[in-house]
Amino acid sequence: MSSFIVGLTGGIGSGKSTVADLFVAHGASLVDTDAIAHQLTAAGGLAMPAIVGAFGSDVADVNGALDRAGMRRLVFADAGARERLEAILHPMIRQVSAERCALAITPYVILAVPLLVESGDFRQRCDKIVVVDCTESVQISRVMARSALSEKEVRAILAAQASREQRLAAADDVIDNSGGLTKLYPRVAELHIKYLANSSEKAKANC
Repeated sequence: MSSFIVGLTGGIGSGKSTVADLFVAHGASLVDTDAIAHQLTAAGGLAMPAIVGAFGSDVADVNGALDRAGMRRLVFADAGARERLEAILHPMIRQVSAERCALAITPYVILAVPLLVESGDFRQRCDKIVVVDCTESVQISRVMARSALSEKEVRAILAAQASREQRLAAADDVIDNSGGLTKLYPRVAELHIKYLANSSEKAKANC
């Protein structure tokens, strides 16, 4: 069981998934709350009955999975809808992520949480918080390049997240992802060594 948890976060388009994969390549376990949310809202997912009950059958696609594009439009237009959706999903995500962290056998776990800074519960679980950072213009260009979202839609997502300044203020460590992979590799390797040492120190202190 891993008792040392590193919370990984960053704004949309910052490169969280790429950084998470690099930590995994070094041998870390990964618990990804986005992936958990997708599993919960897939066809037959545990959250779908409650979501359909709260929002109606129109929020599900023909297979019974969440219509993500439609739900995204709804929650950005209606703060109350966002709160209702989060009230359904967040407790489930917290429970599943805690179970998976407890099952990990590596020296430390990367707990990837896009809204970690906004969530007191996840922050309290983490021994360290690492923020993947880049400029807003880079975030927007990356998201538009990989999706069908307009600049207006991307900016709406950014506005709903913690600001860059808020994330950096919460960080124990920062990974600058304004450049390419060649700059990411050494920084992740450096932090991997640091977290191995931190994990060992915590284990000794708990003996």
